[in-house]
Amino acid sequence: MPRKIIVVTAAYGHDRVASLGGQQALLPIIASAGADGVEIRRELLSNLQLDALPDLAKQVAGHNLEACYSAPEPLFAEDGKLNPLIPSLLLEARQLNARWLKLSLGEFRGSQQFSLLQQWLAQSDVALVVENDQTACGRLAPMQRFKAACNVLNLPVTLTFDMANWLWVDDSPEAAARELASSVSYVHVKAAVPHHYHYRAIALDDADPRWLALLKQLPTDVPRGIEFPLEGRDLVAVTRHYVNLLREE
Repeated sequence: MPRKIIVVTAAYGHDRVASLGGQQALLPIIASAGADGVEIRRELLSNLQLDALPDLAKQVAGHNLEACYSAPEPLFAEDGKLNPLIPSLLLEARQLNARWLKLSLGEFRGSQQFSLLQQWLAQSDVALVVENDQTACGRLAPMQRFKAACNVLNLPVTLTFDMANWLWVDDSPEAAARELASSVSYVHVKAAVPHHYHYRAIALDDADPRWLALLKQLPTDVPRGIEFPLEGRDLVAVTRHYVNLLREE
């Protein structure tokens, strides 16, 4: 079975998404490019759009796409406790008919609240995936601790592996792949280059082959999300190029 390719709406840039009229305007582009799904970003939804998630779900399904839902929220708050917004975020993901909800890790300090999280997840049919972000909480060490705790306690939470975010926190993407690959259920494909004091994401055609070697260290049977810049006059053609590339590699 061909691997699934998901297009992250943020790959088109916040300004482009806004000028097109919102994330729903990207659905025909993504579908025409041959992708299997779309990652809807909560930060790109207005309050009115948040209230209309079932309508967006119908539009996604009407384009024969699957949805996943990304929220700019941590699993654990600054005090180390579970983020109290998680039940409402799971509900939003359910309204979107999303396969999973993606969050960052946040201040993980131990598994004391895993039983509560287990209860929340048992009340939802939406899976939860946790991504390494560009903060200290997304470094390899805390992600390893979280992975180990999930394994020991059989918590049904897997990882989203963002290939380039490790660079922002001075970790080795290759070392992270070696340590975390067994728990990865979704890959955010991204390449980046140094830019001022940090990094900036670039299109794969403009990147050195490091991204491809890293991709081969990760599970080959999990969905791959396009999260690098998709730019150009013909967005369908640009998107199709990378959908085909990532499906074949």
